[in-house]
This record gives sequence, structure tokens and C-alpha cells, in this order.
Amino acid sequence: MDDIRLARAYLSRVAEPPAVALAAFVDEVGPVRAAELVRAGDVPDAVRDETSARAGQDLVAEDLATAERVGMRLVIPEDEEWPAWPLLSLANAHGRGLRWAAPPLALWVRGAAKLDEAMQRSVAIVGARAATPYGEQTAAEFAYDLAGQSVTVVSGAAFGIDGAAHRGALATDGKTVAVLACGADVSYPAAHTTLLGRIARDGAIVSEYPPGTTPAKYRFLVRNRLIAALAVGTVVVEAGRRSGARNTASSAAALGKPVLAIPGPVSSPMSQGCHDLIRAGTATVATSVADILEAIGAIGDLAESDASPSRPTDGLGPQAIQLHDALHRRTPHSPEHLSHQSGVPLDRVRALLPELELTGLAAETEEGWVSATA
Repeated sequence: MDDIRLARAYLSRVAEPPAVALAAFVDEVGPVRAAELVRAGDVPDAVRDETSARAGQDLVAEDLATAERVGMRLVIPEDEEWPAWPLLSLANAHGRGLRWAAPPLALWVRGAAKLDEAMQRSVAIVGARAATPYGEQTAAEFAYDLAGQSVTVVSGAAFGIDGAAHRGALATDGKTVAVLACGADVSYPAAHTTLLGRIARDGAIVSEYPPGTTPAKYRFLVRNRLIAALAVGTVVVEAGRRSGARNTASSAAALGKPVLAIPGPVSSPMSQGCHDLIRAGTATVATSVADILEAIGAIGDLAESDASPSRPTDGLGPQAIQLHDALHRRTPHSPEHLSHQSGVPLDRVRALLPELELTGLAAETEEGWVSATA
């Protein structure tokens, strides 16, 4: 296992994710042999294209020393902690020809949470950096309620919706996971250094980039596929028409994961992306935590729906309801009149009226029958 871990640590640095050719090569010859051949330059052309620029950068010892110093660990597919089931969606999508969906070679993790356990019941909450107060409040409230029901909240630790979601989960001492487009030891954005520290305390910070890797624009798009894959489902709170959140939602949909979007004001540019996802059928509408829980729940594990207000006539049969509707509150009527008004046969009217009286829905007066309900 030590040889495998060292090999994957080396391979995680020599190729920029998603390393499609290298991942396939590792699957073919194994990580230890793949690392040996990459170092020697004895690899297929496609693998050489991905690795030649960094093949000589053997920083495994330094990377593992840094990881130990900051409380970070390398999680590999051979570990029990590896989130195999969520990441299978990437392997399946890659098998269907989606090149961007190559699974990670390894994951650098900082934090107490075990990935396999944390991802069993999880929701990604993503959205705009330039979020509105409505969006941030909604993200925080939904994350708070979800985390309070033992759902892991996954996001990207960015400003706006991401940060609000993480904070909402932390406010109820829930579990949250941040997936970064840089090394798991790098605080980005710097203003979220304290937030990232809190996330690592009970949750986890995850990256497929080795320690010290700085963020880059293209790495955020690559990172988004991991957010989409790791979580059971994705909720978009606010998003512009062109945004990373929409990219994450599209990735989740391509992976066969549930995607939900929160509707917002029709005049808000920050909600246009959500409305587009709903209109295109990529996402379903989510207006409550119950909607989200039902979407991510296992078969038969449906969330409780909001109970409809009860009515006095609930439980009545069709003829009893017809007869009750024919009764007046103030004007008494004979059974014959009620039969004519309701269309219920006279003998049934005479049988049903005492039943309605017993349930408090009708009352008999000297002049006839009246309704006893408001």
C-alpha cells in the first residue's frame, strides 16, 4: 500500500486534471508501474502529452511532509475511505465518451470527516459569487436545515452562495465539505481562511491538486465536476446565465444526479440561470428543504410533505358531500328539497342526515335541516 500511495502522490502532481490518458494508463498497468514508466518517459504518446512537462518533478516526499504538517492526508482508490460509489458516476460518464468526466487519481483531504461516510447523504449547494441578500439567506437557511437533518453540505468555499451554505451548515454544528480548485492547504479566497479552518474541524476540505497548488481559472471548471460527482444531488440557489454554478449543474445532470434550482425574482439577473435550468428541464423547482430531501432520498425514503389543512367534510363519501353542500346555514330545508338540490335519492338523504347530525355537520330544526358548519 505504501508503494501505491507514493505512486499516486507522484502521479497527482505530474498531470493536470482531468488527466484522461493517464487515468486510463493507470487502470491498465496499475499506479506503481504507471509511475515508473512516466518517470522513464516510456509511455504512450497521449500519456506523454499530459505528463512530460512535469515528469521530472518528483516532489512526493515534500508533498507528504507538507500534508502531515497541516493535518492533510492523501486518500486513494485503494483506501476504505475512498468515495467509490459517488465517483462511479464519473467513471460511467467517461465510459460514455465524456472526456471531462475522468475520475481523480487521488484526493488530498484536510479535515476530520471520512469521505465515504460524509458523501452517503449529501447535497451540493452552489451559486453566484455576486449573490443577492435573498440568495445568501436562502442558501444559509437551506444548508442549516439540511445539516440539522444529517445531510452533508458540499460547496466550493467561494464568496456568495458557497460561503453562505458552508456557514449555514456550521451554524447547526453540521457537516460540510469544501472542494477547492487549489491545494487543500491553500486558503482561497484568503478572506475565507477562518471559514476553511472551521470546515476542516468537523468536515473536510478536498482537492485533487497537490499541496501548494495555486488556483487558476480553468481549475475551477475542473473542480466543479468533483462537486457534482461527490454529492448525491445539486441545488443551484442563484446563478447568472454564464456561471460556474450552471456548469456544476450541467455536470451533475450529465452524471445522472438530481439537480434542483431555487426560483427567484424574474427581474433578478442572479436568478436567470436558475430559471433557464428549470425551463430547459435540467433542474426541478425547489422551494423547500422537503423538496431537496425527496430528490436525494433513497427509494421509499420520501420527505414528509406539508400537511394540507383538514376540513370538516374530510372522510365523507360522495353522496354525503353532495348533501352537505346542499344544506344552508340559516335557511332550513326539507329532505325532499335537499334530495332535489343535491341529486341524492330521497331514501339516502333520510339516512345520511342523521349521520351528518352525529358528526356535527347538520342540525334539525322545526322547519327542516340546516348546515352546522361555518
